[in-house]
Amino acid sequence: MTPPSRSPAPPADPWAELLRTGGEDGRLVREAYEGARAPVLEPVPDDLHPALLAGLARAGIDELYRHQAHALQAAADGPFVVTTGTASGKSLCFNLPTLDVLCSDAKARAFYLYPTKALAQDQARALHALRLTKQLRPAIYDGDTRVEDRREIRRRANLVLTNPDMLHMGILPHHRLWADAFANLAVVVIDEAHVYRGVFGSHVANVLRRLRRIARAYGTEPRFLLASATIANPVELAQRLTGLPEIEHVDEDGSPGAARRIAMWNPPVTDEALQTRRSARGEAADVVVSLVQGGARVICFVKSRGGVELVAKMVKDKLDPDLADKVIPYRAGYTPQQRRELEGRLMRGETQAVITTNALELGIDIGELDAAVCVEFPGTVASLRQMWGRAGRRGRGLAVYVAGEDSLDQFFCRHPDEFLDRPVEAAILDHTSEEIHHAHLVCAAHEGPLDPRTDVEVLGPDLVAHCEQLVAQGTLVQRRGQYVLRAPEDFPAGRVSLRSSSTDQFAVVDVRSGEMLGTVEGGRAYKTLHDGSIYLHQARSYEVRELDLRARHALVEPFHGDWYTQAKQETMTHIEKLLDRRDVLGVTLSFGIVSVTDQVLAYQRKKLQSHEVIDLHTLDLPPTTFTTQALWYELGPEVLGVGPGQLTTSPEALPLDLLLGSLHAAEHAQIAVLPLLAMCDRWDIGGLSTNAHPQTGGPTIFIYDGHPGGIGITRQGFARFEQLTRDAQRLIGECPCEHGCPSCVQSPKCGNLNDHLHKAGALHLLRAMLAQGAPAAAQPGGGPASS
Repeated sequence: MTPPSRSPAPPADPWAELLRTGGEDGRLVREAYEGARAPVLEPVPDDLHPALLAGLARAGIDELYRHQAHALQAAADGPFVVTTGTASGKSLCFNLPTLDVLCSDAKARAFYLYPTKALAQDQARALHALRLTKQLRPAIYDGDTRVEDRREIRRRANLVLTNPDMLHMGILPHHRLWADAFANLAVVVIDEAHVYRGVFGSHVANVLRRLRRIARAYGTEPRFLLASATIANPVELAQRLTGLPEIEHVDEDGSPGAARRIAMWNPPVTDEALQTRRSARGEAADVVVSLVQGGARVICFVKSRGGVELVAKMVKDKLDPDLADKVIPYRAGYTPQQRRELEGRLMRGETQAVITTNALELGIDIGELDAAVCVEFPGTVASLRQMWGRAGRRGRGLAVYVAGEDSLDQFFCRHPDEFLDRPVEAAILDHTSEEIHHAHLVCAAHEGPLDPRTDVEVLGPDLVAHCEQLVAQGTLVQRRGQYVLRAPEDFPAGRVSLRSSSTDQFAVVDVRSGEMLGTVEGGRAYKTLHDGSIYLHQARSYEVRELDLRARHALVEPFHGDWYTQAKQETMTHIEKLLDRRDVLGVTLSFGIVSVTDQVLAYQRKKLQSHEVIDLHTLDLPPTTFTTQALWYELGPEVLGVGPGQLTTSPEALPLDLLLGSLHAAEHAQIAVLPLLAMCDRWDIGGLSTNAHPQTGGPTIFIYDGHPGGIGITRQGFARFEQLTRDAQRLIGECPCEHGCPSCVQSPKCGNLNDHLHKAGALHLLRAMLAQGAPAAAQPGGGPASS
C-alpha cells in the first residue's frame, strides 16, 4: 500500500461528526484520504483442471485480478512471494496452482502453514466453499485437533492446514507417520509471511529448512508459495525463510480499493505542567462507542491482551445493553471452544465491534467492516497499514490511529506528514542465531542423522562447525561421518518454543467456578499473575489470590474495584562475549552477547482513570535469566561534562541522582526511537543504565534484544548508532514538557516505574555525544537503573 495522499476528502460519511468534533478540539491531528481503485481483471485460464474450473464457477469466480493471474503463471516456473494489499484475494494466488495440482494428481499432497489457528479455520471454510469433494480432502492439524482424529488425517487428507509450531513439534519429529505425505509433497504454502520476523521468524526459517531436508529424504522437492503484506524486502524475507536462492515477486495489485479516510487522533492533555494525556485506551473506547452508535461495524486493535479486555469493558459500559452485547473481545489465551464461538459470531455478522490484538490483523474474513481503529503505534508502519486495510469493504472506510502517551507516538503526532509518508520497513530475522540454530540442529538430528555430505545444501555451509560445537557440549556424537543425538530417546522439539513466549504455561483458574479461564506464558506470569495483580479476561476483571509456582497455576476471583496493577522489577546484565567495538560520538560503543537477569520485586496499584498511584506492595519471586544480543556504551568526562554550563564543573562533583537520572532518561529515549531503524516494537527491546557497571568500571548504558538469543535489533542500533542518538536527542528536545513526561523520557515498560529520570541531563548527554568524536574514558560509580 502506498502512503495516502492528502487530497480533499469526498462527501461526508457517517463518522463526519466525530471527525468534525475532533478537528475543533485538536484531537484530530491530521486527516488524509485514499481514493478508490478500480479492479484490473483477467480471464480464468481454461487449461485449469475441469473440476477446479467448476468449483470456481460455483463460488462465483469467473475472472481473476491481475496479480492472481500473474501468480498462477509464476507458480509454473518456481516459488513466488505475493505482496498485495489487505483483502486483495492473496489466498487465490496460492490456491489456484495448489488445487490444480491436487485435482490433477490423486497422490499429491500439500501443506498450508498459518501463524494462527483462526487463519487456518478461515481458509478451511473457503476451501470447502469450492465443493471439490472428490478431489480435495482438506483437514486442520493443530493443537486443537482431537487425538482420535489425527491418524485419519495423516492417512486421508491431501491438503493439511497447520502452523509452524505443529510442524516443528507434531509432524517433523514423527515424519515416519507422515511418510506418504512427504513422499508426495508437491506444494508448501506460507501465508502471512511478514509475520515470520524476529525470534519467531528465525525459528520458522530453521523449521522450513528441516522440512525441506525431510522432504528430500523421501525424494520430493516441494514448491514454496508465499503470501505477505507489503514490506520493504519481501524477496529477501522469502529467501531467508525458505533458504531458496530464487523467488519471484508478484506485486502488481489488481484488486479494487475502497475509498478510505485516515485520521491521526491524539488524546487531549490533562495536565499541562506534566504533559500527561488522557489514556489512549479510554479515548479509543469513546471513538468506538461513537462509531457503533452511528451504525458502523468496527474493528479495534489493541497491543496487549489486557488492553483488549480493558477497552472492551469500557466500550460495553458506555453502550446500551442491546449494542453492548454486540461488542466482543478476541485475543490469544482463550480456550479452543471460546475461540470457535467468537469466530462464529464474527462470521455470522452478529457483532458490531470486535476489540482484538493483532490476532485479527491478518487475513481472516470477518465480514464487511466500516472502520478500523488502531490504539497506539503497533511497532511498524507495515503492521499499521495492514490493520487499516481491514476497513472499507462496503466501498467506504475510516482508519483511525489513536496515539498513546508513548514517546514514539507523540513524536509522530508532532510530525504527522513524516509519519503518513513513512515507507514500510524491512523484516529482520537471523536463522543462524547460534542459540536458535543449534536448538534446531538438535531437533534435526532427532529426525535423522545429520550428514554433511547431503545436508549442507539445506542446513548451511557451516553445518560441520556447528555440529562440532554441539559435540563439544555433549549434545551430539559423531559416528561414521554423521552426527547423531547422544541420547537418542530424547525429544528436543519439546524444549524449543518457536515464539517469544515460553513453552512453560500457567493456567488461570477461577476459584469460584473452577473454570480454567485461559493460559499465560511462563515468561509473563511473574509480571502479570503475581499475588494481588488484576487480570482481565473477556472484558471481566479478576484479582489473583495465589500464584502457585510449583503447580503452574494462578487462582483468581472476580474483581470489581477501580484500580489496576503494574509490576516493579530489577534488571542486571553480564557481558558474556564481545563481538564488535568502535569509538564514536565520544563514547566506547560495543556489541555482543549479554545475560539479562530480571526479578519482580513489587507492584503498584493505580487508579483506573487517573493512573494515580495508590500504594506499593512488595513481592518475593525468583529471578529469571536469559542470554541475548546487546549494544552498550561507556561514557567518560568529555560527554558527562566538565566546565561552566555543563552538567558539573568536575566529574567528582556530579551528584549521583543527576547522573543516574540522565543516563536512565537517555536510555529510554534511545529505546523509544530504535523502532524507527529496525522492524520491531519497543516491547521487543530492554535496557539498563548504571553509573558503575562492574565489568566496564564506569557509567554505562545497555540496550538489548528483549528475546533470548537476540534477533538483530540492537545490531541495527549498533550499526546506525549516530542516527539513533540524533533521533533520541530530537525526541527529547522537541517535547514541550519541563521535567520529562510519557511523550519523551518516561516509558510504559520501565521496570523502575520511571523513577530517577532527568530530562535536562539526558538532553545534555545526547547533545554532548553528537558534538564529540573522541573515545570516552570510563568512570567509577554505583548501581543500575533498568527499563
